[in-house]
Amino acid sequence: MQIRLFATLKERAKQPTIALALPLGINTFTVTELRDWVTQQYPTLASLMPHAVVAVNQGFAFDEDVVKPNDEVALFPPVSGGRSDQDGLDMSYPTYLAVTHEAIDLDFLQRQVTTELDGSAVLFIGTVRKVTGSDVTTHLEYEAYQAMAEAKLKQVADEMRSKFPGVHGVALVQRIGLMQAGEPTIAVVASSAHRGDGAFEAARYGIDRLKQIVPVWKKEIRPDGSAWIEGDYTPQQGD
Repeated sequence: MQIRLFATLKERAKQPTIALALPLGINTFTVTELRDWVTQQYPTLASLMPHAVVAVNQGFAFDEDVVKPNDEVALFPPVSGGRSDQDGLDMSYPTYLAVTHEAIDLDFLQRQVTTELDGSAVLFIGTVRKVTGSDVTTHLEYEAYQAMAEAKLKQVADEMRSKFPGVHGVALVQRIGLMQAGEPTIAVVASSAHRGDGAFEAARYGIDRLKQIVPVWKKEIRPDGSAWIEGDYTPQQGD
């Protein structure tokens, strides 16, 4: 079976996919067995496997979950750092979701999610930070498991509305590709009738949750080299 790799695992394997040879007669197996076979067949990935996240058919998978040979399987490190008419999203208010190479247009996003009922819109914008302590970053390169990332953006938007019922419009945008210092990389927008109706809290929740479960990774490119930046959140059941 073919397994997709992202970020650190792709770099270590020097290829975006690996072919896993399954034992004869195997029709189903667990995530634990899959990890073991990858470790055995690809020793260069062995040190990364204990902390690698497994996704099956674009959903997080756990040790005893069952995998079939024809499933879409992906391996990636913890996350660094659409349609709105399905999966419970409130169709009464606008939702804008995107994983894109295009520059983020903040005015466009605000217009997309601000309704006639709204007197406030809170925008969180993440940018490429140039200086961190003694380190200087010239560029960031973002990579995404795009299909799964889009699905998880829908989940984050759904959770924002569930937890903060006063929120009306929601926008979540993640850029991918190469970006220079100072460029916006991510945007979260929440609109509401009044500033006290949860838009601030929803925007904060949205960026924090996005950083936990949306499979996007960044590589810091510095004058002295580059490195993938990985998070420390381990997906849980229900993520």
